[in-house]
Amino acid sequence: MKIAILSRKTSLYSTARLKEAGQKRGHEVQVVDYLRCYMNITSHHPVVVYQNRKLEGYDAMIPRIGASNTFYGTAVVRQLQMMGVFTPNSSQAISRSRDKLRCLQILAAKGIGLPVTGFAHSIKDIDGLVDIVGGPPLVVKLLEGTQGIGVVLAETKQAATSVIEAFRGLDVNILVQEFIKEAGGADIRAFVVGDRVIAAMKRQSAAGEFRSNLHRGGRAEKVKLTPEERSTAVRAAQILGLKVAGVDILRSNHGPVVMEVNSSPGLEGIEKTSEVDVADAIIQFLEKIVGGNGGEKSGDHNKY
Repeated sequence: MKIAILSRKTSLYSTARLKEAGQKRGHEVQVVDYLRCYMNITSHHPVVVYQNRKLEGYDAMIPRIGASNTFYGTAVVRQLQMMGVFTPNSSQAISRSRDKLRCLQILAAKGIGLPVTGFAHSIKDIDGLVDIVGGPPLVVKLLEGTQGIGVVLAETKQAATSVIEAFRGLDVNILVQEFIKEAGGADIRAFVVGDRVIAAMKRQSAAGEFRSNLHRGGRAEKVKLTPEERSTAVRAAQILGLKVAGVDILRSNHGPVVMEVNSSPGLEGIEKTSEVDVADAIIQFLEKIVGGNGGEKSGDHNKY
């Protein structure tokens, strides 16, 4: 196969591992900086140009679209889909996962367990918003935040009011969620490829910190998932249309609840913790779908 990895830098761990895994299995792999692509949008012959050459002849792509570049990145993915290039994560699926509110609404509509979540526009409705999630302590999240940035734990109603007023004063959108105390500052990252969880890790927050992100000093360890947790992770990814996803789950008193679904999950933490070759599993999934054995190249898999 000829595979394009859409990524800003070849040196990034996840990008380098995917390129290495693809080449090891005998494929031609190119890293493409999607922000340096430009496009000719036409009905009969859509074109993507990179480094003054048309991107042609690709069988599959692996999107590694950064959160701050979602709009342009998904436009490039969509254009390549129009050219018949298979992707495990379509532009539409990436956009769904990146919009935290839309993501939660879609999952809620399909019965996926979620933390109690509130959303409002006016600061005049703060009291009702706090009450709807069961009161403090509660978590206030920026819709556009990543890696734990823009996530605040408010332990009193006064603190919650101050944080919400501050965020809304900056004209940014926020979610308010119940604080799952019984999770003990830990969450689970389940890595989904195709229709199964291939690796998982438990992330524990650092002392004095409630966010378990590894970028925030959290530590990771192997974890054995329950059948319900595996099923929840796979269903969440499938509902959003993602074939490669990192699903973040909390263990609550009422079962597993999904915090977030990541369409470009990092490979470093999960590979080193679980000792699973995740990059190789992704390449094998592409082979299964596109790799010359009568597999489908695009068709119904590619929703723009």
